[in-house]
Amino acid sequence: MGKMSDSQKFPVAAHALAYLAHKGAMSAGAAISSAELAASMPTNPVVVRRVTGMLSKAGLVATRAGAAGGAWLLKPAESIGLDEVLKAVDGCAHLGMATKGAAGCPVGERIPDRVREVLAAADLAVRDRLRAITVADLLK
Repeated sequence: MGKMSDSQKFPVAAHALAYLAHKGAMSAGAAISSAELAASMPTNPVVVRRVTGMLSKAGLVATRAGAAGGAWLLKPAESIGLDEVLKAVDGCAHLGMATKGAAGCPVGERIPDRVREVLAAADLAVRDRLRAITVADLLK
């Protein structure tokens, strides 16, 4: 299994959080294993562990290793905005990076800056839209 594509981190994270909410996993005693989370997507448990690790660093879930291990929510699903989830997995709108542009070309020198502005605006729009949607909304 190679490196998880950045564009998959957010969907995996959103799915995992919604699944934990659906299962009522709000404490260590109710932890859901990465194998069960992975089977729900379906994806590899290693991918799920990588993403739940990022969600843990962001304070959205707690995780425990071992046979009785797994993940559980640290906050109610209603209070987790999808913008927080995107931020937790270092996400952005994934429209790519601006090209370098050719030095000495009047067009090539200016376009990268314009493209960067467009990408930044799109990223902001995505975050604003995601802020209005919670993990709980995904279960409706």
